Amino acid sequence: MVTFFPHQEKAIRQLRSGSILCGGVGSGKSRTSLGYFLIKECNGDLGCEHVDNPKNLLIITTAKKRDEKEWDSECEVFGLSQNKDESFCGIKVIIDSWNNIKKCVEFQNGFVIFDEQKVVGSGAWVKAFYKIASKNHWILLTATPGDSWMDYIPVFVANGHYKNRSSFLFEHAIYDRYSKYPRISRWLGNDKLERIRNDILVEMPFEKKTNRHEIIVSVDYNKMLYKTVVRDRWNPYDNKPIENSSELYALMRRVTNSDESRLEAIVNIFSKHKRLIIFYSFDYELEILKSLDKVLSNVKIAEWNGHKHEQVPETDNWIYLVNYMSGAEGWECIKTNTIVFYSQQYSYRISEQSMGRIDRLNTPYIDLYYYCLRSKAWIDVAIGRAMIQKKDFNERRHAFKF
Repeated sequence: MVTFFPHQEKAIRQLRSGSILCGGVGSGKSRTSLGYFLIKECNGDLGCEHVDNPKNLLIITTAKKRDEKEWDSECEVFGLSQNKDESFCGIKVIIDSWNNIKKCVEFQNGFVIFDEQKVVGSGAWVKAFYKIASKNHWILLTATPGDSWMDYIPVFVANGHYKNRSSFLFEHAIYDRYSKYPRISRWLGNDKLERIRNDILVEMPFEKKTNRHEIIVSVDYNKMLYKTVVRDRWNPYDNKPIENSSELYALMRRVTNSDESRLEAIVNIFSKHKRLIIFYSFDYELEILKSLDKVLSNVKIAEWNGHKHEQVPETDNWIYLVNYMSGAEGWECIKTNTIVFYSQQYSYRISEQSMGRIDRLNTPYIDLYYYCLRSKAWIDVAIGRAMIQKKDFNERRHAFKF
């Protein structure tokens, strides 16, 4: 018999097809969604021991979560399996990644769980989402439902509130007439939009047992090299003039993120915590971090990024190097209570998702430690300020122009 926490039972009662299940990272959204599937969609009992109307199940998740079989483990609790002959009531379970969503458009008359909400914009994933949603019952799972109304358009359309993206924008968007590119200056009909969102969004708050300790570690940077980039507009790595503001920002970050004091800070942190997850942004940072095996003895170093998909080491002392874009969401690690942010991310959502990798319902730790390496260079301070305000850092809003 499966049991649920009170916040999960409440969410199951509130959910319906087309809902967004919004719960903090580690709140148990996966188990809640499976409970909803068996209890409400398959007409089962609260213990999920009997169903009257079994349906097939499709789960679209991240590649990392699929490869590490996290959903397989969650399904196993309910007796569900990708092997139909071994699955509860013969329910067929299909688990695949967002990268393969176009291959799943023929799935119909079943139930779909879209894990780690990716339906933003109007690209191929969104088009496939529309096709799948039109032929099945479905829900979305996310810890960060949306920063603006633009993020909700696909879900609003799939729920039938608007015919398409264009009709939504025609009714609600006012564009800045003076902008050089299409930019929405304000929204119309906010009351209607909030009413639709509140109808779709199912919040799943829960009381965490963990305490987060966010620690800013002050590091140095090469001031002369930084001035060469900012004042002289010169690229010291390729020995040529800087051509545009995007290159300028990238070089400011490279100068600050490449300073050797960051490696020294990690060595110091490792002396206190023998198991570290380290998040980084760029390949040049990875090359610096990989040199830790020459500085530290008796430590296993593994990577998760676009080049390698290694698992968290099983040794007593280890360092796990994770690229933000590859590993900020869709997996968990309860073998450590420490994350180091070697560099900062522009996106508040990605930063928050990264922190959630160790902040799980089943973690054995009470105190979780997050070390953020930050210099006093303007670029580091500005990104840090945006994160404190729970906002994304936007290069266009700042003063470095060409």
